[in-house]
Amino acid sequence: MLPCTEPTKAVHIVISTVTRTNRTLLALSLACFAIAGVVNTSLDVTFQSGVAMTAAIAGVYGLALYARTVSRSRLARLSIGLWIAFLAVTPIHYVGTASVGRFGPVSADAIAALIPAATWAMLLGAFTSTAFLAFREYGARTSVDSPEEQVLDQDIDL
Repeated sequence: MLPCTEPTKAVHIVISTVTRTNRTLLALSLACFAIAGVVNTSLDVTFQSGVAMTAAIAGVYGLALYARTVSRSRLARLSIGLWIAFLAVTPIHYVGTASVGRFGPVSADAIAALIPAATWAMLLGAFTSTAFLAFREYGARTSVDSPEEQVLDQDIDL
């Protein structure tokens, strides 16, 4: 406390703390996207596609909550980072996941499952974060029309 002019009153200084983001929520969202991509192996409507859709919706919801807590610049960096990660993982599919799996200490089957999961997580995460960045950047609101739109909507009798 700082001294003040009156002996009965004290002045309190409040120092704002840095807000922390919930990175666990981001990780869970990307995990949901990975599950959605790996589980849905066909275009037929099956139980697997229902599970994949549920996981994708959970991932979008989690990323929406995360996007609400971070700044615009952090969301932009996340979006760019996910697009770069997607572009880095994509050439592995051209070579083949089975041939890449032979070069590491992990089994080829594990690599063949992990690479598509990472690809789907990066792709769906990049799409979603870019969409939320666009909503924030362009000010998508559910409020009243702008003054320009109100003028255009008026009936003018000439």
